[in-house]
Amino acid sequence: MGTQQTREVVTTLPPAQVAAALRLPEGAPAVVRRRTMLMDGRPVELTDSWYPSAIAAGTALAEPGKIKGGAVTLLAGLGYTVHEAREEIEVRVATPEEAAELALPADAPVILLRRTCLTAEDVPFEASEMVMVPEGRRLRYRLTAG
Repeated sequence: MGTQQTREVVTTLPPAQVAAALRLPEGAPAVVRRRTMLMDGRPVELTDSWYPSAIAAGTALAEPGKIKGGAVTLLAGLGYTVHEAREEIEVRVATPEEAAELALPADAPVILLRRTCLTAEDVPFEASEMVMVPEGRRLRYRLTAG
């Protein structure tokens, strides 16, 4: 059975790659929601979802705890629905922090999935980085013509 735990919700300066994905001006803060995904009580994924402060400030996205109806519903209510999601996938060695959080050996491989969600007007509103335990993982995609 899958569950999630919120590790942290803060407003801070995002890493350069996230700022670029969200097209934030230099020095602009973003809200990050850091979560651990659990399967049968075991950590299998670390997910950091970033939102521009201009969108998230004053909403449940910027508050700790679960979001009633979920982030997708909250964002849709604000006029942000996914028209396009851009993803990149890589396999690399876990950082020491990731290995500790995921209960992995120090040199264990992980799957890193980066996703940027954009509106139909090409406005990015969410950038997520998911670090996954590769064991038992299958990534399945369905692409349709727009």
